[in-house]
Amino acid sequence: MVKRTLIIDFHCHAGIGDGMTDPADTRAELGPYLRRAREAGIDKTVVFPTLNNDYTSAMERLSRITIRNPNRLIGFAMVNTKTDKGNIGHMLDRAVKRFGFRGVKVHGHQGMLTREVCQAAQRLRIPVIVDVFDKPWQVDLAAREYPDVNFVVAHLGSFRDDWRIQQAVIDLMVRFPNVSADTSGVRRFSTIEQAIKRVGPKRIIFGSDGPWFHPGLELHKIRLLGLPPAAEKMVLGGNAMTLLSERQFTKAIH
Repeated sequence: MVKRTLIIDFHCHAGIGDGMTDPADTRAELGPYLRRAREAGIDKTVVFPTLNNDYTSAMERLSRITIRNPNRLIGFAMVNTKTDKGNIGHMLDRAVKRFGFRGVKVHGHQGMLTREVCQAAQRLRIPVIVDVFDKPWQVDLAAREYPDVNFVVAHLGSFRDDWRIQQAVIDLMVRFPNVSADTSGVRRFSTIEQAIKRVGPKRIIFGSDGPWFHPGLELHKIRLLGLPPAAEKMVLGGNAMTLLSERQFTKAIH
């Protein structure tokens, strides 16, 4: 009997959006994603709402999705730090204590990191996924002010493949031990290699940006790094387990 770390996809969207300007705020259908993830050997997936104008309702919808898939899905809250200002603490309390969500996502397209969201994450001891929207300096400030909050930068800083932003995020990870990054949608393979080389494997986290990106393809990018087995396990699931503090993710494999 050998124990192994589960493979955890740390970046996936789920549910219906209310903007209908592009797929990110329209609909994230999980059916095809879950099939692809199962075929790829991915055991669990962190899911958060699509972009919405009303995250109270979006999180309620997401909770119904996670309840239907309790062994596969790990719910994360999402807030708009501009329009939800003054209510974020209450929203995250409800998300964590009622829905069982394990973290929160903030998208820079809607609003930057604020003390309100950082203080709520600090109090609830949950990680914060940040899409910096090409503004990595916001994590520089937040990581400095809240050293006991774990920040995970989505897409290594730039979904739009801006290598300068990704370099800045790698620099941030070198400087701040509470800053990690996920690999979702990172196009330049050498950027992931550089992040591993400079930061080490402990703060690089596998993510796919599902359901739109194929999780098997994103997983294969990590496999192609040729990491030592212990380091690969960290990237594919161990680091996520540490952030989520979910000991039950370790299982016996015959």
